[in-house]
Amino acid sequence: MFPSPLIFTSLWILIFLFFSFFYVLVMKAKSIISALHLKYAEKSWKETFQLVRRCMDKSRDESKPCEPLVRSLERLQEVFNVSSMNTMKSRLEVIAKQQRMGFHITEVTCYLTADLFYLEVVLLPCGGVEEVKVAPHGASPVPSEIFLQLLRSKDFAEFSVKLEGLYAQYNIPGDNEVKMKLFASLQWLAKDLQQISDLPRTAKDFDTEVDKTNNGRMGSLITGKEDCPLMIHFFTTHTDGKKTSDQHTERVIYGAQVTVGDSDVPHKLQMASVIPQPAQLDPRGYPAFLPLSEGPCETFPAVFLLKLQPAIPMMPSFIHNVSQITDVAIPEVGLQWAPLPKLLMRRSSANTQQETSAEQDVVFEVSLSGGETHRYVLPGAVWALSAQRAAVVETIPFTHPSHVPAVLELLRHQCAINTLLRSCFSSQRDTAGLGCDLHFEVRPESESSFSVTFQRPNTDSLAVLLVNVSDSRLITCTLFGAAVGEPSMEEFLSTVVTRSMSIPVTLRTLYCKLQELTSAPLSPRLPDTTEAENDHCAPSDGAVTDNNDGASTTFSQSASVPAESFSVSGSACYAVSVSKSELHPEINTSPAVDPYAYTPPVGLFSQWGTSNGQLSEPI
Repeated sequence: MFPSPLIFTSLWILIFLFFSFFYVLVMKAKSIISALHLKYAEKSWKETFQLVRRCMDKSRDESKPCEPLVRSLERLQEVFNVSSMNTMKSRLEVIAKQQRMGFHITEVTCYLTADLFYLEVVLLPCGGVEEVKVAPHGASPVPSEIFLQLLRSKDFAEFSVKLEGLYAQYNIPGDNEVKMKLFASLQWLAKDLQQISDLPRTAKDFDTEVDKTNNGRMGSLITGKEDCPLMIHFFTTHTDGKKTSDQHTERVIYGAQVTVGDSDVPHKLQMASVIPQPAQLDPRGYPAFLPLSEGPCETFPAVFLLKLQPAIPMMPSFIHNVSQITDVAIPEVGLQWAPLPKLLMRRSSANTQQETSAEQDVVFEVSLSGGETHRYVLPGAVWALSAQRAAVVETIPFTHPSHVPAVLELLRHQCAINTLLRSCFSSQRDTAGLGCDLHFEVRPESESSFSVTFQRPNTDSLAVLLVNVSDSRLITCTLFGAAVGEPSMEEFLSTVVTRSMSIPVTLRTLYCKLQELTSAPLSPRLPDTTEAENDHCAPSDGAVTDNNDGASTTFSQSASVPAESFSVSGSACYAVSVSKSELHPEINTSPAVDPYAYTPPVGLFSQWGTSNGQLSEPI
């Protein structure tokens, strides 16, 4: 049966009444807001600030204040001039609440309190700061020049950042008894790390701070200060002016804060030093450590943590090796795997456009000093392979001080790879590349090596530079297809890339050298077979034919001179012919056994391989 007309009529009446009531409420709210605007239009910032404070004081649940009021108060604090003691007290109170700390005041002193430390701020009547002290649990207050200068300069943003780091240092899990034991364990760890850091070693860099950071067993260790968290700076780069013009020239420092965190699995942690005295050094210069089973220790549902600042994109092999060292798995919860270049883009200034698909090519134009422009292509398909995918790691758990030096070496290794790849990025993306001077393709060859393919100057053939990052201090370059008979060239390039940590700087240097060699008279030391290649003689067996009409290049391949065809969409086609005399003896005589053995890449200048004139699958 169908509903009667009366039911339809009643339904429409109810709908009409509902919308009428809703309209009345909206209009009433608008009128109230308008009235409030009129009422407080002439009020000063001080009166508005006091009104918000009164509303917050009336909050029924002090542990969960009204979020809109908190945000309003924070915004007011940003524009409110601190010119009196009361306004300074209010500003410090807001900062304390943001950091989840307690706040107490006396006549002229503010206390920002946590379970294991507190901050004491002595104020002046004008709103200035007379003194700032930090007091760890069980210790006397110690003056803090860092916090004092930040408050005197009214740099409240940086003050909040420093306070957050200090709070994280002392934010130890557990009840009061467990907190105290874990705090004592963390102090013993800091003493052992300091003892490792103080061991004598030979300097490897003229810059003392860079040498300590990059080569020290413990990097640059910051400890023993009540107003600073326990920090390790373990990797940085030189700032010698060799950066590209659109990249930051400030020195980037990678660090890790050492603290304690929760763990689902109980772990033994030290309750005394694990370095016996006097310290006995092994052949590598490290002290002999006692296992936790042979020294005072206790089992806690906690673990030591290296909180990476900034977080580092790491490849699977590096993450696995870290877990092998510490015997504690890095939690996979929250790890999102993606191609390494994509993650590096997200965490750099190059990420200025929308996210692209995993297999889409990454293309950047990099401007160097002097007006030179490079175009770098990182093929998405090859970087999307499982071995080249990475995840951003924020914390690394460990249980023993002996783990830290080995973990730092792995982190330095990954940072060196990331730094070199990131040097190919800029804020200029996805352009046609018509105004670029040079074009390069960057492809992975192994987990710690990659190749850069480019056209040789004044020729129609290609050269390949293989960059092998054995560790953060050993970066080697191998040049293929350049017809250069000077072994010192590769040593020179290795020095340049190690010093500058920049692929564009290295390739500009290489390209200039190749231009000099190409324009110079042919050296009598070079094999005669390279003269035809330099002079572009007429093609014959084993040579390459270049068509100027943009069609695909055709060639005949002999057994003695291998060659590959390369093509670029919308441009002339190029090819590389590499004679056996130019390759390393290992490559000429036997299959490669080196894990970083090189296979010439095809990509930027070749999308398809050829076999007997037929198109084949992409290489």
